[in-house]
This record gives sequence, C-alpha cells and structure tokens, in this order.
Amino acid sequence: MIRVAITGGSGFIGTNLVEHYASSGVPVINLDPIQPRNHQQLAYWHRVDPLDANDVTTTLAEFAPTYVFHLGARTDLHGTTLDDYAYNTRGVEVVLDACNELIGLKRVVFASSRLVCRIGYQPANETDYCAPNAYGESKVRGEQIVRSAKTTFPWVIMRPTSIWGPWFDIPYRTFFLTIAANRYVHVGRRPVHKSFGYVGNTVQQLAAIAETSSADPELDGTTMYLADSPPIEVMDMANRIQRQLSSRPIRTLPRNPVKLGALVGDLLQKLGWTEPPLTSFRLDNLLTEMIYDTTPLNQIVPQLHYSLDEGIRCTVDWMRAQQLVGARTPGP
Repeated sequence: MIRVAITGGSGFIGTNLVEHYASSGVPVINLDPIQPRNHQQLAYWHRVDPLDANDVTTTLAEFAPTYVFHLGARTDLHGTTLDDYAYNTRGVEVVLDACNELIGLKRVVFASSRLVCRIGYQPANETDYCAPNAYGESKVRGEQIVRSAKTTFPWVIMRPTSIWGPWFDIPYRTFFLTIAANRYVHVGRRPVHKSFGYVGNTVQQLAAIAETSSADPELDGTTMYLADSPPIEVMDMANRIQRQLSSRPIRTLPRNPVKLGALVGDLLQKLGWTEPPLTSFRLDNLLTEMIYDTTPLNQIVPQLHYSLDEGIRCTVDWMRAQQLVGARTPGP
C-alpha cells in the first residue's frame, strides 16, 4: 500500500502533489509550518517545524510512509548568506536522519533547484555548480548533504526548472497577471526557448519517479531536471496566454529601453522594494536561453498528461475561480 509524506506540502508544487494523491485515495500527509494555501487540504496538514528533528522524526514514524517527497525549503531570493537558508541545508539533514529510522521506505525524492547553476551555464556533470546567489548556494549544499549521507533508502534529486500552474506565486503568476492587465510586452523579436514545466505534468513526473521500481539501479542516486519537453518559446507561450485571457494583443519593445527599466527596478530594489516589476535579474531570465536535458526524465514519463494549451487553460480557469482575473467575456 502506498503512503506518501510530503514536506513543504503547503507550497506551490506541494499543494498540487497533495491534491494528486488525496484525489487518488492514497494516504498522504503534509509536513509544513505554514497552513496549506488550499484550505480544503487542512485534513492532511501537520504543523511541523522543519528544523525540529524530534518533530519531523516523530511525525514521519507515526505515519510510516512508503514514499517521501522533501519539497520543504525557503525559495525566495532575498537572503544573502547560507545562514538565511537553514531550511535548505539543516532541513535536509533532519529529513535524512528521520528517513533513516523508517521501515518500509521505498524511495525519497529530494527537490533541489535549477539555480544551483546560473541561467545560461551548462554544467559538465551533476556536481558541476555555478550558483548565482545565496539561495542557489543553499541548494548546492543540500545536494551535497544528500550525496554524502549514508542512507538506508534509495533516493533521487530533482531540479525543478520554471514550474507554473494553479496555486503558483511570483514570478510566473505575475507573468499571467501582467498579460491579463495588458501590461506585458515582448522584449525584442529574437525567439527565446525555455525549459518550463506545467505543474500538472510536474506532479505526474514526481509520482512516476517515486513509484518506479526501487530496484532500478539506473534511477537511484541520480539527479534530473524537472521540466516539460519540448521547451517552450516565450513569445509563443505569452501569445497563447493572451488569447486564453482574451486580453489585448501583446506589443513588442526594443531591448535597450527595457534594459533601462530593469536598471530602475534594481535601484528600487536597493531602496527597499522587494518585488519591483522588473529587475536586471528577471530581464536576464527572460532573454537568456534556458534549455535542460530531460532525456532521463522522458524515459520514465514518455507522454505528459497536459499540452501547453491545456495547461494554460487550466491555469486561467483556476485564476478566474480565485478571482485573480475577471470572468470570461461571452462571445458574440
């Protein structure tokens, strides 16, 4: 019998993963210090301090999961040192120790991040790092802790790329909202391809990775990027979102004026505005190709549940249900 424990199940991906297992009738718990963002999931929530070893160990032991997804982390980019990201380092150690005490555990999936390397950097191997900030450095350290640990269970490290969909937050929800408000503009005309992932497919991939035979020697101890295949083209995705939202056609601006606006955003950020609409970091994210090799993942999940258009439709429907955007305008 499958029993699933998810740390950080109140977050974006965690909320969708809890829904996946709960709707399938699988016993599931969410270990998180914060209430679920989907209040219909309160029954699965256990308020747990991710740095309290006794709290985590006791909760997992009582539930006795067969699979554990460690998604719990601090994910914002506002920290400046590793000490600011204890959830991403010490938190990994706590989960490792707790899982070593479990009987019948088949696999643990650890969530890392694509930001163990800066955008545009192609690592030579899974331990070739080039973190652009303290958050990325904390995820590097988390991976190193997993790889160096002596474990009684098989494990896999996943690096989510840019995941979007229902229950998302900054920055990809902002992407949709900006298009809905007719404020989004394309920067330049050169196509930019990105390894993005719709969260419905992400959940499908995570579940398949966890539940693949625990005797598979080619899977355990590996690191994979988590994304849909093929990569999206940013302008094409934005236009599809615009059509689904029935907003005005998207304009295009030359790069130089937008770069100036990003510099203004950098200044506003230094003055205390934590989330200005545009910064140089975000502009670089928009303009830099970001393509990852998903071949190992595609072998496990050769057919995704959702196309790009289906993912956009589901996301816009959720945004309307949450009153984040207006209701659909009836056609003629």
